[in-house]
Amino acid sequence: MTTVIRQDDLIESVADALQFISYYHPKDFIDAVHEAYQREESQAAKDAMAQILINSRMCAQGHRPICQDTGIVTVFVTIGMDVKFECDQPLDDVINEGVRRAYTHPDNVLRASVLADPDGKRQNTKDNTPAIIHYKMVPGNTVEVHVAAKGGGSEAKSKFAMLNPSDDVVEWVLKMVPQMGAGWCPPGMLGIGIGGTAEKAMELAKESLLDPIDIHDLQARGASNRAEELRLELFEKVNELGIGAQGLGGLTTVLDVKVKDYPTHAANKPVAIIPNCAATRHAHFTLDGTGPSLQTPPSIEDWPEITWEVGENVRRVNLDTVTPEDVKDWQPGETVLLSGKMLTGRDAAHKKMVDMIQNGEELPVDLTGRFIYYVGPVDPVREEVVGPAGPTTATRMDKFTHTMLEKTGLTGMIGKAERGQVAIDSIKEFGAVYLMAVGGAAYLVSKAIKDAKVVAFEELGMEAIYEFEVEDMPVTVAVDSRGSSVHQTGPVEWHDKIIAAKAV
Repeated sequence: MTTVIRQDDLIESVADALQFISYYHPKDFIDAVHEAYQREESQAAKDAMAQILINSRMCAQGHRPICQDTGIVTVFVTIGMDVKFECDQPLDDVINEGVRRAYTHPDNVLRASVLADPDGKRQNTKDNTPAIIHYKMVPGNTVEVHVAAKGGGSEAKSKFAMLNPSDDVVEWVLKMVPQMGAGWCPPGMLGIGIGGTAEKAMELAKESLLDPIDIHDLQARGASNRAEELRLELFEKVNELGIGAQGLGGLTTVLDVKVKDYPTHAANKPVAIIPNCAATRHAHFTLDGTGPSLQTPPSIEDWPEITWEVGENVRRVNLDTVTPEDVKDWQPGETVLLSGKMLTGRDAAHKKMVDMIQNGEELPVDLTGRFIYYVGPVDPVREEVVGPAGPTTATRMDKFTHTMLEKTGLTGMIGKAERGQVAIDSIKEFGAVYLMAVGGAAYLVSKAIKDAKVVAFEELGMEAIYEFEVEDMPVTVAVDSRGSSVHQTGPVEWHDKIIAAKAV
């Protein structure tokens, strides 16, 4: 029997799912992070997971985005062959209309991050369209839709290789994960695709991340095929690396590892890794012709009651009076609470400023003695001064760091994850400091921002330079003025601890 799917039902269902996943984590993810939080022995990693859990609960209650990066939309559509669509436009356009409505919803505006002409003008499409859409035809009379919103920081850490048939997949993965750093905001999931062709392996890896977290169930029942054997082996060995939450060192780097495979050519072994970050966002629905399929809100009781309190030895810093001499006393791993005025700037703003410096032009803002926060916030709604405003991956600014420190008198930088060696060397050379905020705690961070205004490059939208006034914004000293990086020392320390404990 033929099922008729109305255009508006698909649009409404896609829009509802995207709004839903912007502020509700899946329950399996919350349970997995809470379990990891309870067993974590690294205080820095435990604090990071506490902030992630608190942020998640706040977002569920306030219906605001878990992360300022509200992702690029990926949709997997499985269409029954007895389905007829009642549409006046192509199916891609119908789905993209759902994306458009979700990202421009006035009660919860989501950040538009998609740029057209990616190697040219890189102009923001303003509504986060178009989505990446995959279709599959199967027997049946329903339409199953899987919707995901993938953060750019975690997507940027994707890896692919065409291995030789005799090469070891586990060995390759364990080589790649440390190279991924912490920009994908662990703890999260690794999706691994094996086989097919290059593009099929990547698609398998992405699709695997839609599955629920169930590694402990697999551990209990044991593997029944090679893909499950790989999941178990990699889950154990990746966590033994000691990378930990936010790359600070700890017991849990991955909450689960997913593996999907597909037949491949005898000469090939394509393998892809795509990580999911601490803002894992996906929803699923089925259309059967009876109307839109809307998501069911979870119970707030699904979230654990977590409190996070700053220790007695916290350093409180007034950004309006701090000097380059002051930061020389700051120690790696130390918690700092920032108050006062800071500037913001990420990729586009940094490129524009460096180009102006090289052309001998005066910058629109004075950076002397200032701190710059790598962030592209969500637009505010209702009484907010700014929307969720968590950090973006700091390594993307590494190539600009030497010029910025040398030519502007900048004192400090704030972002997420590690800095590359070129940036660390520059920080050491100029006696600056790099502070890390927790990725995946954007709404929590935004509550420390008491005022926000655009001060330069307004045409860049979310990449404009803002001036934030903050009160007790929590950060960690990640690279001190002497060039010591906790992202280098922490994982080594915890890898050694994990291996030593295993040997006992």
